[in-house]
Amino acid sequence: MTAEAIVEMRGVVKSYNALRPLRVAELSIAAAGRVALSGIDAPGAEVMLNLVTGASLPDEGEVRVFGRSTAAVSDGDEWLASLDRFGIVSERAVLLEGATLTQNLALPFALEIDPVPAETIARVESLADECGIGRDFLAQRAGDVPVAVRTRVHLARAIALDPRLLLMEHPTAALDDSDRRAFGVIVARLCEARTLTMLAVTQDQAFASAAAQQTLSLQPATGRLTAARRSWWHG
Repeated sequence: MTAEAIVEMRGVVKSYNALRPLRVAELSIAAAGRVALSGIDAPGAEVMLNLVTGASLPDEGEVRVFGRSTAAVSDGDEWLASLDRFGIVSERAVLLEGATLTQNLALPFALEIDPVPAETIARVESLADECGIGRDFLAQRAGDVPVAVRTRVHLARAIALDPRLLLMEHPTAALDDSDRRAFGVIVARLCEARTLTMLAVTQDQAFASAAAQQTLSLQPATGRLTAARRSWWHG
């Protein structure tokens, strides 16, 4: 495996509650690379992200992240500390529905968010600008804003603490067709600005074509990755 790659998988097999295990024959993502990966359902996407973060280990094969095997991290404290390197966009992440967007975006920076500390407001506004969240939404409750805005809040929280690797788990599943490409453009722009590496598990053609440099399709039976057909990715 190459030393310069941020994410590497080889011969990976991971069983979970599905008809067949998740298989990845070989995957390598270079620093600042942006890969969209199709062919994985929602439960499989969660398994995939857990393998990359080291939350679970493969039954077979090896996963290396930042040049180190995830199996080599045996200490719980070390693993928890390593999570700062990851930014994760997932609908499984909880927003405080009754809190404002300002309060939700302040959570990575401050334990007390009622009120949000004055020194945190500027950081929140900067995050909002970077992720395409209009400042007029910041005073609204998370439960009241459009789905497209909520998706951008998930993205903003994922990048708040300056991770090196952005992991996305079907990030646009709840979006209308008209919002998907625009979200992909935002993701590509911030990844370039922050020199972020990205792995997005997605079936969204419009999002992937805008956000990723490389689009791959996973063959579930073999784990082989192939370049996604142009007829699949469009828009």
